[in-house]
Order: sequence, then structure tokens, then C-alpha cells
Amino acid sequence: MEFRGAITALVTPFRNGEVDEEAYRALIEWQIEEGIHGLVPCGTTGESATLSHEEHKRVIRICVDQVKGRVPVLAGAGSNNTKEAIELTREAKNAKADGALLITPYYNKPTQAGLVAHFKAIGAAVDMPFIVYNVPSRTSLNLLPETLAIMKKEIPQVVGVKEATGDLNQVSRVLEYCGQDFQVLSGDDFTALPTMAIGGRGVISVVSNFAPRKGSDMCAAFFAGDLEKAKTIHFELGPLFRASFLETNPVPAKQTLGWMGRIPFEIRLPLVPMQPANEAKLRAALTAAGIL
Repeated sequence: MEFRGAITALVTPFRNGEVDEEAYRALIEWQIEEGIHGLVPCGTTGESATLSHEEHKRVIRICVDQVKGRVPVLAGAGSNNTKEAIELTREAKNAKADGALLITPYYNKPTQAGLVAHFKAIGAAVDMPFIVYNVPSRTSLNLLPETLAIMKKEIPQVVGVKEATGDLNQVSRVLEYCGQDFQVLSGDDFTALPTMAIGGRGVISVVSNFAPRKGSDMCAAFFAGDLEKAKTIHFELGPLFRASFLETNPVPAKQTLGWMGRIPFEIRLPLVPMQPANEAKLRAALTAAGIL
């Protein structure tokens, strides 16, 4: 299974405190209609931290069922508790997801050796493709390229990484040490095109929640060899990349989808609605881009 192109880190719609299955299925269907190349349920953007285990499993199953094999589903299944990560990854496999997106353990701050041991334990328990998620801004640790090279060699399930360091030097070293067959995906929209330019496979995107066609077109243009078109779209999306992080993700993305009428705008504490000044900036960027 190759994870390639524009892959949306899906928001999880809520209504009156519960997962809104109808809105979620409709959002997934629209994503596929717009040409998206893959979907990630239950990632950070999906507010996985506030989903119960039962909700987590249900959201993955809904996504897989709605997709029906039309695009790859990379299910968020990570945890800072190795035993819990094994359980969630096993559930992702049972739901017939195509792979698992596994964040490095947060808060515990394991050593690099501890990271290898964590993923080795998951791989020993569940045999499916893993994309490791490296996001130091949320975990307080950085999975080093040298460590990834060890993991690729010693853990067959580790087929790639979602690199959300924003550091192209690190991305380049990952590709150098792990080889071009290793599936490197940008974890930040703004580094998607530069990552692909040095050998990456695409992006796990926040902005494609509400602009899936633009994201898929940019990646498709790049892989078709039309760098000028890909650059044009990249710069068109620039204001949206910035606006999507005016406040904590996924609040701006959910607010945008709410304004678009795609989902009800509802988030779970401790996230709160945007401050009025930032909300106005978001609306201005979306209006300028023709989304609203």
C-alpha cells in the first residue's frame, strides 16, 4: 500500500456532544468527489485526544465503510501508552484500514531507544503498514532520522513517516538515510511542495478539509511534472495555510466547514471557539480565496 498525494486529516463532526455520523459520511463523500488521494480518521485534526475508545473505533469504521476502498484510509491509532497503541492499532486493522498513523509517545518523553522499542512492540503485535507521526511541537520530542533508519531496518511494518517538524533539512536526512522507497509525507501544508520536490510522497493536510480539490490538484500537478502549476497552487494556498493555524487546529478548519454548511460547528473542551479578531482574519482569507 502506497500513501501518496493529498491525504486529508479529517475533522470529526460533532452534534450535541456526539459524533455526527451523517455529517461525517457526507464530508468523506465530498472529499472523494473532489479528488482527494487518501483520508486519515482520528488524527490530531480529528480531536482524537477527546474521543472515547468506543468513539475512536466507531469513527474509523465509519470512514472505512464510507470509503469502500476508493482511496486509502490511514487510521490514527497512536498513544503514549504502548499497550493502548497496540489495542487501537489492532482495532484499525480489524476495521480494514489500509494503514495506521502512529504518533510518537507524548508527555512520557522516551529516549530514541524507547521510541524504537515502542514501535517494535506494536509491530510485533499487529502486522499492518505503519506511518510514524513525528510532531515535536505536540510531543516535546523529535524522532531523529538516524532512529527512523533503525526502525525501517528492524520493524517491517514501518513504511513511512509523517514529518511535521517543518524542517526540510530533517526531511532530506530522512530520505537520505531511509532511501527513496520510504514513504515520507509532509505533516505541514506549507512544506508539502518542498517535501515532494526532494522525494516525499505528498502531504497529510489540514487545509484539504475545506479545499480538497486544490490540494489534490497541487499534488497531481507535481507528480505529472507540471511544477509551474504546482507552484501556482502552492502560493494560492499560502494564505489558507496561515489562516488555518490562527488558533489551535482543528478549530479554524471546523469553523470554515461550519460556514460552508458541511458540518455543524462544534468542538470539545479544552478547545474553544476562535477569538473574534482571529475569526475575522479567517473569514477574510477564505473570502479572498473564493471559498466563502
